[in-house]
Amino acid sequence: MFKRVGLMLLGGALLLGGTVETVLAQGAGGEAATAYVEPEWDSGNIAWMLTSSALVLMMTAPGLALFYGGLVRKKNILGVMMQCVFLMGLMSIVWALWGYSLAFGGSGGFIGNFEYVLLNGVMPTWDAAQGVAIVPAVDNGIPHSVFMVFQGMFFIITPALICGAFAERMKFSAMCLYMVLWGTLVYCPIAHWVWGPGGWLLEGKYAALDFAGGTVVHISSGVSALVASILIGRRLGFGQEPMPPHNLTYTAIGAALLWVGWFGFNAGSAVAANAVAANAFVATHLAASGGVLAWSAAEWITRGKPSILGGCSGAVAGLVCITPAAGAVNPIHGIILGLIAGYVCFLGCTTIKNRFGYDDSLDAFGVHGIGGTVGALLTGVFATRAITGDAEVYGLIEGGVQQFVNQAIGVVAAAALSIVGTLIILKVLDATIGLRVSQDDEIQGLDLSQHGEEGYIFL
Repeated sequence: MFKRVGLMLLGGALLLGGTVETVLAQGAGGEAATAYVEPEWDSGNIAWMLTSSALVLMMTAPGLALFYGGLVRKKNILGVMMQCVFLMGLMSIVWALWGYSLAFGGSGGFIGNFEYVLLNGVMPTWDAAQGVAIVPAVDNGIPHSVFMVFQGMFFIITPALICGAFAERMKFSAMCLYMVLWGTLVYCPIAHWVWGPGGWLLEGKYAALDFAGGTVVHISSGVSALVASILIGRRLGFGQEPMPPHNLTYTAIGAALLWVGWFGFNAGSAVAANAVAANAFVATHLAASGGVLAWSAAEWITRGKPSILGGCSGAVAGLVCITPAAGAVNPIHGIILGLIAGYVCFLGCTTIKNRFGYDDSLDAFGVHGIGGTVGALLTGVFATRAITGDAEVYGLIEGGVQQFVNQAIGVVAAAALSIVGTLIILKVLDATIGLRVSQDDEIQGLDLSQHGEEGYIFL
């Protein structure tokens, strides 16, 4: 059942607030037993959500690890891959211990509470006095733990995206502390605003559409990435010596894995195997296709040749742009979003970046910050009642001025918290443990200086 925000991730399944289904476990004679009796789960929804969770995890590694790894110099490939792999472990633990509770607990407008800390109220428990197993479930027939782990995959990849901004120069220890603090103080509040019960961007006057994370994932990570790249400073030799990608083959493979994984990211956000998921799947694919064409065409016109890097970047730009809109626009509008995102992000990663001179190493802001912003705003343009299924939720093409305003408010709010949160966290870390590796370590490369390994050893 979808609330006013219609086809948003939380709107369909987690006005939840911890909806609980009690599953009795009994023996043949009716006595209490220790084995569970299979409840009336929706097996199709469960299968789809488990598959979607695996697809989103694949986006971080191997997807993002290869995509980013191919773009850095060969002396830093393991450093980038280690960041992605380590964050898969680190952020999963943070999510289970307290992150999920802060994002989805309670019913306040701005932050969750501690009701789900240590997964309390999420995992099954045994009531010995009554001889029953209490299995928390969400409203559409999936265990609460499945929804929790699906959302946890978003919590993993979002900070991993930021790593592209300070690639090749940030201390691994500082990166780890930054991501724990950022996930707790920036990601969790924004996730609660947009998806959590009672969130001020989910319900009420300023309800905004963010189906799968344009605001929560891409704007938050992209804007934070820009702040981090400026605060940490440019790589040694940036602008004076060439720093081409060392292996575009890896990048192409990584982009393909991201494209496939994004079906779980977007279509999985329907939290059910239904028509909403189908629309999101098709719109996602066509937006990525539009992004490839737009970025490649821009390169072809301005530089005379389309590149594989441009095609891959365009695909990701289209995927980022459709993320907030996948449950609110039809697939043809998805093509339009992809075309716009491909061209605008091309400008962001070339003209804008060159003009201001910041070293966003792997264009985390250029693709995710700009693409997420464009996608959130265009959601307010192209959202249609035929897709949202809500007579009150529609964009400018159907006269919905208020929805566009709400989208803009959501963008500004998420960007503001991301900027302030990142500035404070990085300033504190810089004053205590330092953010950047030494000049010698940077010249040597992070593979050896931070991890004592080499990506390529030819005997």
